[in-house]
Amino acid sequence: MNRKYRRAVIAANWKMNKTPSETRDFCTALRSMLPRSRWCDIILCMPAIDIPSGMRVLKDTRVAIGAENIHEKASGALTGEIAGNMLADAGVKYVIVGHSERREMGESDTRVAAKLRAVLDNGMNPILCVGESLEQRELGVTEEWIAMQLKIALSVVKPEELKKVVIAYEPIWAIGTGKTATPEQAQEVCEFVRSVVRKLYGARPARSVPVLYGGSMNEKNAFDLLAKPDIDGGLIGGASLDPEKFMQIVHAANQNND
Repeated sequence: MNRKYRRAVIAANWKMNKTPSETRDFCTALRSMLPRSRWCDIILCMPAIDIPSGMRVLKDTRVAIGAENIHEKASGALTGEIAGNMLADAGVKYVIVGHSERREMGESDTRVAAKLRAVLDNGMNPILCVGESLEQRELGVTEEWIAMQLKIALSVVKPEELKKVVIAYEPIWAIGTGKTATPEQAQEVCEFVRSVVRKLYGARPARSVPVLYGGSMNEKNAFDLLAKPDIDGGLIGGASLDPEKFMQIVHAANQNND
């Protein structure tokens, strides 16, 4: 990461894990481990039912609470969905959009863009996920695929809003599989992500956009991944469920590599 131009971000994605009481216990443990100085932005994205528990325990800390999903509409007959104003009113600061697991459920690129717009319209920060499957990587279309995802999603983002966007590169073949892109592979794609943003918005905005790696980053490989100049943090899955492992990744984000 390059702290001269952008902040480091370590974001948890709990997926469908943890009850409200387990959230309380996790956040209590995490709170006791937090550094006194602000090393990087720490975000906990959790199931909607856990958000109040997380908010209560981490009140008055610098840890932001995030949501894992949002509906693009403001209200309506949409049983089981959650609207942006509901999340914002609960104190949510970040929302994941475009995660591969949501895309696998049928979310199109245009719907991801609509959800990203809903996040911004409600004063929150989107964490936009992009990434390729193993088949797409082997076919050599990684860059074309990711460029398409980025261009469609960012088409709804005004230049002055780009500073609120976090982008996470998540190779689908490395999510929950134990496989991880090498630091060189991850850097190559994160650098490409930044080049697409540069073409859309210019050099200066592209330099300031945090680009995270989201493919099985853990406490063992985080230091090497975060040493790369265009990897500004991580979207952490399994390793984010353990407060000690998660904090080790936060520590890895404090390395000096400007």
